Amino acid sequence: MKSSVLLVMTSLLSILFISLHTADDIVRGMEPGGVADLVIVPILVIWLYGALVLTERRSGHVIILLGSLLGLVVPLVHFKGAGGVAGGRVAGSAGAFFFVWILIALGVTASFSLVLSARELWRGRRAGGRGAAAA
Repeated sequence: MKSSVLLVMTSLLSILFISLHTADDIVRGMEPGGVADLVIVPILVIWLYGALVLTERRSGHVIILLGSLLGLVVPLVHFKGAGGVAGGRVAGSAGAFFFVWILIALGVTASFSLVLSARELWRGRRAGGRGAAAA
């Protein structure tokens, strides 16, 4: 399978997982659920645009790379204790399995997207710059 197809698939999964996770954070009261939480919407729209419209361009790979880094931060924050997984805030609560599974799935898909986007950026750089990355 072409790496660009894999990159689109893993990016779409990461976007799905991060949106599910954000909703779960709001439902659990870890986020206030106010207008400020809607900042995720334009971030995910830009990430989605990079994955679907700018798939074969360097700018799309950069957007996916940055989105993947954002996706990797979420599990790290929660598993370090600030988000309640390690501290017991989530453990034993209803839906704890789903919460932790989403974090793991997000970590996997974001990591894979990060590797693929970095590989595509490196391949474009080695092939001679701008024209090769868009081809």
